[in-house]
Amino acid sequence: MNILSTEQILDAGLDDWRELAQALHARFLTHDFATGVALVSAIGDLAEKAGHHPDVTLSYPHVDVKLMSHDASGVTERDVDLARGISALAGDRGILADPAAPAVVELALDTADVAGIGPFWAALLTGDAGALDGDDVADPTGRVPLLWFQHTDAHDIPRQRFHLDVWLPQDAAEARIAGAVAAGGTVVDDGQAPSFTVLADSDGNRACVCTVLGR
Repeated sequence: MNILSTEQILDAGLDDWRELAQALHARFLTHDFATGVALVSAIGDLAEKAGHHPDVTLSYPHVDVKLMSHDASGVTERDVDLARGISALAGDRGILADPAAPAVVELALDTADVAGIGPFWAALLTGDAGALDGDDVADPTGRVPLLWFQHTDAHDIPRQRFHLDVWLPQDAAEARIAGAVAAGGTVVDDGQAPSFTVLADSDGNRACVCTVLGR
């Protein structure tokens, strides 16, 4: 199956869902545990019929759902079809979504030697030194955030090597950036916005607010 472009996903009209990084995400506001359990059960039945299984997280006030075609490493038509089905299940039960709520945090590490340090971080984070896939250390069980290595020239001058990538819905990023600035942060670089905006705290520690637009 072909990976859909961001434009194709936006054109699909998935009002409850937002694309973050390589997947579709939605949060459904169930408000109580029993309603959440019933929704998760219904999603499970639908996924079994479709032969395509999302990641579902149940908590007391909401249910989070992530959809991605792992064999394609991205969002495909079957994800869009299942997203529509899950939204229909929620709508039939009067359960609303909160499209601004989903967020994904990734760790980025600046290095000139991925081959040298990658296995260490893979072993530390996942327990498997072989969990290095290209420039990424990904835990298939979802215990820790994805770590990706940002290629750089070798250098001896101390500087920040780690930063956070905070993936947000494209229609929520501007407000989040404004909130971070109001809380004492500064915008270091918005030349690539809305793809990513670099922020810093008052100590100079940096993070990127990322969206799927402009990539």
